[in-house]
Amino acid sequence: MKTAVQQYRIDRTPRVCRELLVFCLFLASILLSACAGSGAVDTDDETLGRKSAESNTSLGLEYMNRGQLEVALGKLKKAVVDDPGYAPGHTVLAVLYERIGELELAGKHYQSAYKADPANGDVNNNYGVYLCKTKNANSATRHFLKALEDPFYRSPAVALTNAGSCALSQNKIAEANDYSRRALQYDPKFPDALVTMARLSFMEKNYLRSRAFMQRYEVSSNHTAGTLLLGFQLESALQDDAAADAYLLALRNSFPDSAQAEQALRSIEQ
Repeated sequence: MKTAVQQYRIDRTPRVCRELLVFCLFLASILLSACAGSGAVDTDDETLGRKSAESNTSLGLEYMNRGQLEVALGKLKKAVVDDPGYAPGHTVLAVLYERIGELELAGKHYQSAYKADPANGDVNNNYGVYLCKTKNANSATRHFLKALEDPFYRSPAVALTNAGSCALSQNKIAEANDYSRRALQYDPKFPDALVTMARLSFMEKNYLRSRAFMQRYEVSSNHTAGTLLLGFQLESALQDDAAADAYLLALRNSFPDSAQAEQALRSIEQ
């Protein structure tokens, strides 16, 4: 167990794939396989529509990464008009709508992506993430598991971790445990699955096992506000004051305005 704050690796950059549900949009691979996965293209007009959709989707993602969301929105809208059956265009547009708080429109385009390419693992995983966020956990789990049926899906640990996190959000402890352990069978170092297992063990008051998963997490990834809070709570439960203080100090120094830092301080004052 690290006891010096300087030994913690802190993640100060915004991350999508962390702690709750893992949304991984492998755009390059999706774009490369789009023609094969989203239906055959027969006529010149269809070919031009697909090429335009691919180009505008790539441009839209690039503008999103630059923070130029209005320009990105225009490009992505054009992509799905030019080829309504192009799943990656709908997916990236859905991500953008989520980012600007338009959840209903996001859901519409996640669903359109699924209709365009219902066997695609990434499409099912991404739609599942949205469904779980919008309190449709049972439907979400079906899509996570359907992602695993895609023989070309490269990230089964992601879908299984999401299934575990979604089960945990419903307090289905046994299911969350099963999915998270299966995720670690695919990738023993997958940080999000390790965090979920640490949380589950903590909830079950198996603090030593929780600490073991946290230590594995710390080897493979940087800390976030959420993992530092968990570490503080865990070491407090184990009555290791030095380790708990180290987590708290790292949390306060790296994420001073976070809800997690406020929660930790409140627990001390009680």
